[in-house]
Amino acid sequence: MPATPLRVAPLEWGHGPRVFEAFLEPTCPFSVRAFDKLPDLLARAGEGRITIKIRLQSQPWHMFSGVIVRCILAAATLEAGREAARTVMAAVGAHREEFEFTDHCAGPNMDATPNDIIKRIERYSGLELAAAFAVPDLQKAIKWQCRYSRQNGIHVSPTFMVDGLIDPAISSGDTVEAWMERIFA
Repeated sequence: MPATPLRVAPLEWGHGPRVFEAFLEPTCPFSVRAFDKLPDLLARAGEGRITIKIRLQSQPWHMFSGVIVRCILAAATLEAGREAARTVMAAVGAHREEFEFTDHCAGPNMDATPNDIIKRIERYSGLELAAAFAVPDLQKAIKWQCRYSRQNGIHVSPTFMVDGLIDPAISSGDTVEAWMERIFA
């Protein structure tokens, strides 16, 4: 009997015609700032007017980026799917310093292992991720995220796309109102 294919819930909210994609690295302070604004954007714009999609943009200078991205996608395979993934992203963002290196190359995380990082994320998120993290097929979802970013010319986070086009004028430092002016222009 063939194995059941791994289901990774899309990190999408809303169902409107305007598509806003946020390419985020979970430990980047600017990405965390943008991530925190997404629920407000959805509430103000309305689920019938906008579709918000989170794309994970792993970056090698954030040393545990790959492990954390895999944890987020592992969470997306759980019963709660996208909400579990959002919970993991929020937990990492709220405790960002515990997942980052000092100056991207030093500090207490030099002695941390991937298992330590997974356990921290589990503790902060309240989700059990180790088994889902260990599923080999999860790498397909990770590779898809990487390919999609590269195919769209995205190399850093946060980067934002509106209806398939990068909008370099949108910044994580902008207000939600400013985002809406750009998105619905």
